[in-house]
Amino acid sequence: MRVTDFDFSLSPDLIAQRPLGRRDHSRMLLLNRSTGDHQDGTFLELPQLLSGDELLVLNNARVLPARLFGRRIGVFAQHPLANTATGHLSGEVEVFLTRCIEADDWEALVRPGRKLPVGEHIIFGKDQLEAEILTRGELGLRTLRFTSKNQRTVTENIQDLGHVPLPPYIDRPDETSDCERYQTVFAQVPGAVAAPTAGLHFTPEILQAIRATGCELCEITLHVGLGTFQPVHTETLEEHKIHSESYEISEDAAAKINHAKKSDRPVLAVGTTVVRALEDSVVRSQALQNGNKVTAGKAEANIFITPGYSFRIVDRLLTNFHLPKSTLLALVCAFAGREYTLAAYQYAVEQRYRFYSYGDCMLIR
Repeated sequence: MRVTDFDFSLSPDLIAQRPLGRRDHSRMLLLNRSTGDHQDGTFLELPQLLSGDELLVLNNARVLPARLFGRRIGVFAQHPLANTATGHLSGEVEVFLTRCIEADDWEALVRPGRKLPVGEHIIFGKDQLEAEILTRGELGLRTLRFTSKNQRTVTENIQDLGHVPLPPYIDRPDETSDCERYQTVFAQVPGAVAAPTAGLHFTPEILQAIRATGCELCEITLHVGLGTFQPVHTETLEEHKIHSESYEISEDAAAKINHAKKSDRPVLAVGTTVVRALEDSVVRSQALQNGNKVTAGKAEANIFITPGYSFRIVDRLLTNFHLPKSTLLALVCAFAGREYTLAAYQYAVEQRYRFYSYGDCMLIR
């Protein structure tokens, strides 16, 4: 399928630059995936719109303050940029953490990348944290190994020194309020570099109201990575190399999801991250001939969901509005149909819904 098949026009002033005063005051477009009918609603109405037997699956990933600003100290005295007195390189460096590989090793984007060779060292804060560039990869990525220079752990230092990694379409520096508003109220497991944005609308009161309807909730973890924001550069979806994202499904969550499917109860995924984790897990199970079920454990989601995909687990979806020509929009089109989805998006544009991370949402049933 051509990437241009997933395009739509969006005025820049519809891209939400800040969250609303209250999380649960977003608008919510309702889309019937069988008929294409859509109508206006509000997120506050969600508990009343549920049938009472759904299992809602939430992503409890917690966003790391993944943007770090440091300075390079250098290792090559012969480098043309080296200070002749110290043999060290100087200059500011921006590091955007994209994925934890293991322990204190991270995949990251580094600027200025071209001037930072393998072996370079970067210092953050008041010599609190140090990173060495281990390898250079594709698309400007580097592998960095972090070392704490004080009594705190690497993760604690990153939490202290890092900035909220707001998406590139939010055209402003991060603010103190983003530390709280760019996290879901159920965020627990650190490691994501972007928020699972469909979950940003929930409040403790809404969660309690959902439970009061008889619905069940469970949590999984998928750490949103850089690939969420990477544009598709190929002409067709088939040519695009999808990013991978780490996820974990607990024994309890797997049991609840599998029981809901066995009982013919609808599974409502809160966000495309949940869809990706659940559908990747069941595809892996089928490949191992373990049946049509979700398996507990850790894995890397490599699944690329495009129109024509047959959903095994997810029956309903709550999601924000996504970028034109993006892999996430392709996923939504796979779930609700391309024509229905793009017609709903066109309506949302006309009705001036707020788009992207801090924007409004869509409930697809």
